[in-house]
Amino acid sequence: MSNYWPWWAGAAGLALITINYALTTDRSFGVSSAWDRVLHWRRERRLERMDEEFTDERALADALAAATAEHFGTGPATPDSPAAPAGPPAPYGASQLLETDDEPTASEDTSIAAPSPAPLVTQAALLVSIFVGGLIAAITSGRFHLRFDMGPGFRNVVTAHPITMIVLLFVGGVLVGFGTRLAGGCSSGHGLNGCGRLRPVSLVATAVFFGTAVAVSFLLWKVI
Repeated sequence: MSNYWPWWAGAAGLALITINYALTTDRSFGVSSAWDRVLHWRRERRLERMDEEFTDERALADALAAATAEHFGTGPATPDSPAAPAGPPAPYGASQLLETDDEPTASEDTSIAAPSPAPLVTQAALLVSIFVGGLIAAITSGRFHLRFDMGPGFRNVVTAHPITMIVLLFVGGVLVGFGTRLAGGCSSGHGLNGCGRLRPVSLVATAVFFGTAVAVSFLLWKVI
């Protein structure tokens, strides 16, 4: 293990990256969510274009008013037709108390909108950077070489048969991906960002998947 960074250096590097990302973007990054968005890039690009069209709240209100007038009409109310709204609707999330002359209190004026997802291109850059960063680290350390197995530890503990190895890795990858999306995040999303922000769901999720990893490792190395 002398060729690897000490544990405290890796922890400090991860902490700096996580804190810097949160401060500069006000978002939490996660590898599994980035992978999901990149795989469904057509859907994500469509959502981004829709967001770009309605970045102006006034334009959104005018569009909603025009669609309402087109559907219900602009004439006076009759028994057969509902009344059209008197004016453009307030933007989504706006306080209805603004219609009065009273000054809003501090608690009424502190509604915080959730930040929009990070741009799709940054998610793709994150995934590419993980691969490129690992490649650069392996080459500069002189430890880069191609191999088509999981090493002697995997061969001794699990299997040395290549077909069985591929099947097990494929099934394991599917289960990891399913569990990650079911839990709403992976080790980077929950373990680094969520736990760093003391989110209860992230603390529970991290305890579960790390505890499961410890139990499985103990089972493989000590029992089997």
